[in-house]
Amino acid sequence: MPPAVPIIVFVRHGETDWNVEGRLQGQRDVPLNERGRRQARRNGEKIVAAIPDVADFDFVASPLGRARATMEIARAAMGLDPKAYAVDDRLLEVTFGEWEGFTTAEVRAREPAGVAAREADKWRFLPPGGESYERLAERIRPWLADLRQPTVVVAHGGVGRVLWVDLAGIDPAEAVSRDVPHDQVFVWRDGAISLL
Repeated sequence: MPPAVPIIVFVRHGETDWNVEGRLQGQRDVPLNERGRRQARRNGEKIVAAIPDVADFDFVASPLGRARATMEIARAAMGLDPKAYAVDDRLLEVTFGEWEGFTTAEVRAREPAGVAAREADKWRFLPPGGESYERLAERIRPWLADLRQPTVVVAHGGVGRVLWVDLAGIDPAEAVSRDVPHDQVFVWRDGAISLL
């Protein structure tokens, strides 16, 4: 865990049709659906209402389109320039490799042993051609170490789960099973998590 991390306001990208269908999205560039756009707008409104000086924060997003669209919609809802934010590749979602685009049920039908192995140790499991949450954590930790200012970040469910481990000390096995809703804003401050 980094010794001192500024305030982090974390927003998961808005909903996509693949989220609705339960597909493993990973690093596929799936766009927001209409509900996802509404979620992004409401999250932006929540942030500016709770943090009036949020314009002074840094803003950074995953490079995937669903995260960037969420950031731009949220910033517009805050009354800020939608395009004035940074992008960082380290915030990409965990990749599911060859499993991307399939539902868990579809993967289970094709590779039952692989799904069983993932369910037994989701933190360390490597899907074929993919990445484990443990490796995702290794990718995100240098980003955390580089933070110097309070930051609004728009990224993915996997990124949020890793942040729970590193910033709140939650056991990895528990963190990887937690839901990261599209319509909630999480704030990490001094090792504690709160919701807006």
